[in-house]
Amino acid sequence: MLGSLIPKGGGDPIPLLKPQLMVGRRPSCDIRLDYSNVSSHHCRLEFLNGYWRATDLSRNGTKVNDERIDERYLQPGDEIAFAKHLFEIQYTPDPNAALPEIEDVDPFAMSLLEKAGLDSGERPRRPSARDRSRPSSPSGNPPPATGNVPRSPAPSNPSIPSIPPPINDDDRALEWLNE
Repeated sequence: MLGSLIPKGGGDPIPLLKPQLMVGRRPSCDIRLDYSNVSSHHCRLEFLNGYWRATDLSRNGTKVNDERIDERYLQPGDEIAFAKHLFEIQYTPDPNAALPEIEDVDPFAMSLLEKAGLDSGERPRRPSARDRSRPSSPSGNPPPATGNVPRSPAPSNPSIPSIPPPINDDDRALEWLNE
């Protein structure tokens, strides 16, 4: 046994038997909390380097010592709340393991979709109505824009031809505004 969760409102201790446990409402969870405010997969508990780490996977939140967390290492005696259901974690850390550093995680460092693993953060650009109305070349790419497009300065060696910079969306927007 790697420790236990002691319900703060009374009840039987929940043994922590495996190094990775899923806490949630689903019957497939290792620790099942059958309450409507507990998410189907609420929190992942992992025993790493002799310490338990909690990772919140829910909308209703996981708190450690009354502070909402995304991910946190747990010390023996910490209070952990899944939604509003409070437990105390009891275990003996590995005496040979180094105390894990508490990470300063920026909660706004990634979008909720990225956090959920549903988005890579890079979105393909949808063609605008203007792009769709332009005729395309045989290669399928739109023809180069004309008009007031900034060019790179002339090279110092006149035998090397000047190559214009690539046209980006900002250049197209400025061109459109200048029309």
